[in-house]
Amino acid sequence: MSNHRHFIIHKPFGYLSQFVNNQNRRRNKKLLGELHDFPVGTMAIGRLDEDSEGLLLLTTDGKVSMLVRSKNVEKEYHVQVDGTITDESVRQLQQGVDIATRGKTYRTLPAKATKLDSPPTYPPRTKRIRDERHGPTSWLSITITEGKFRQIRKMTAAVGFPTLRLIRVRIGSIALNKMLPGEVIEVDTFALAPKNG
Repeated sequence: MSNHRHFIIHKPFGYLSQFVNNQNRRRNKKLLGELHDFPVGTMAIGRLDEDSEGLLLLTTDGKVSMLVRSKNVEKEYHVQVDGTITDESVRQLQQGVDIATRGKTYRTLPAKATKLDSPPTYPPRTKRIRDERHGPTSWLSITITEGKFRQIRKMTAAVGFPTLRLIRVRIGSIALNKMLPGEVIEVDTFALAPKNG
C-alpha cells in the first residue's frame, strides 16, 4: 500500500507551478502552497507557466511524475489567440512547426489542432484579456504529447497568431471538467489512459 498522495488542481492565472520561492526577484509571486495544505514533498508534474491556467497534477511520487511527463500521455489545451485563425495555420499546427528552444530550432511533433466553433465558458481571468474592440480572437483545441518550455505559445506565434489565454483541459484521461480556479481534489491514483495508437 503506497503512502503517496496525489492531487488534481485547477491552477489559477498568476500562480507559479512550484512550492518554494527560490528566486528573490519573484518575492511577491503566488505559489501553489497557498491553495491547499499539501504534504511535504509534493511536486507539480510538468508545469504551467505563470500566465497559464488549468489542469495540473501534483504528487509525492516521483515515479508517477515520470510516467505523466512521458510522450505516451496526451496534454490538451484550449487556446485563445489574437485574430481569426486560418485553416492553413491550423494545418501547420497539425503538421508541426519550428520553434526556438534552448537557443536551437526545434520542429514540434504533429499535434491535434481544431478550431472551436464557440468560445468555451471559463470563469473570467483575474487579469483582463483585451476586448473585442482590439479585433477578433479565436479559440482552438491543441493536443500535444511533448512539453517544451512555453511550447503552445511558441507554436501559435510561429503561425502568426499569438496566444492570449491558455488553459490546460486534459492530461491523458483526466479532464478539468467544471473545476474552478484554485480548486483542489485529492485522488487515490491518477487513472491515466495512454494515447490511442
